[in-house]
Amino acid sequence: MDLDAYSTAHADEWQRLRELARQRRFAGRDADELIEHYQAGATQLSAITTSAGQVAQAATLSVLLSRARLRFTGATAEPLAQLARFATREVPAALYRIRYLTLVIGALFVIVGAFSATWVATTPGVLAALGPYDDLRRYAEEDFVGYYSASSEAVFGLQVFSNNAWIAAQCVAFGITGLYVPFVLFQNAQGIGISAGIMAEFDRLDVFFLSILPHGQLEIYAIFVAGAGGLMIFWAWVSPGPRTRLQALAEDGRALFAIIGGLVAALLVSGIIEGYVTRQEWPDVIRIGIGTVALGAFLLYQWMLGGRAFREGETGDLDPISRGARVVVGD
Repeated sequence: MDLDAYSTAHADEWQRLRELARQRRFAGRDADELIEHYQAGATQLSAITTSAGQVAQAATLSVLLSRARLRFTGATAEPLAQLARFATREVPAALYRIRYLTLVIGALFVIVGAFSATWVATTPGVLAALGPYDDLRRYAEEDFVGYYSASSEAVFGLQVFSNNAWIAAQCVAFGITGLYVPFVLFQNAQGIGISAGIMAEFDRLDVFFLSILPHGQLEIYAIFVAGAGGLMIFWAWVSPGPRTRLQALAEDGRALFAIIGGLVAALLVSGIIEGYVTRQEWPDVIRIGIGTVALGAFLLYQWMLGGRAFREGETGDLDPISRGARVVVGD
């Protein structure tokens, strides 16, 4: 984008917005015009920041829009309206931004898990190194399934949520290093693969999948999302694009909080499913179907609702008015 040409093309609109924002009294026509210029200016600000980051033109327009909004609202947005915007626009848009990285992480996770399971089940000596044969048999025939009914539904669901939230928190907190996320994901993929390999050795691989699929579909996908969110922060300072590294970390860091909001909801739902559904002696198609519906709803939220919000200029960051100007601008 040629910022000078773009600013010149919209200079009259911005000047009119400045005049209307300073106007003390409004006729009906003036109020309508203020709102129209405000909406147009918000779109133009989004276009500028997307193309060139926080440049002087963006800061100037941000100030104008702040003044204009106060003229027709008299106050900042209500908390409930802000919460609705966060849930329906910022969170899905932030999730949409990392959709492909989430899929790449998922594919690598499955490859590592499958390799580990095959290694344990087919390589002589590996199973013996994991522990006494009788202990492994007891794990496959009793402990693996018994784990899901060891506590009450509510207590177990809370334990699962806490454990998965801790894994996700590590991915988010240490993602900036670029190394910790692959380590944590590899460790978890290997752990799941080893469990599958042990179950396969004792002809219980069907039990393995029937036990983890009800809750595991959404749960494991949420871990992929956490890893992608952590690596997004890593990439923000490695390759900030037209932004400074400080701006990139600030903007993507705020977007990361939106991703965390989506993760909390996803892990809470998967914890409830694991605590209340997995242990039930319902037909497998019902238990797995519940997990599939939960994952499908999250994918629709990420890909469809998120895609729509992203195409409308959302990134998961705060709206331009809430962010405010980053530099002092004379007016």
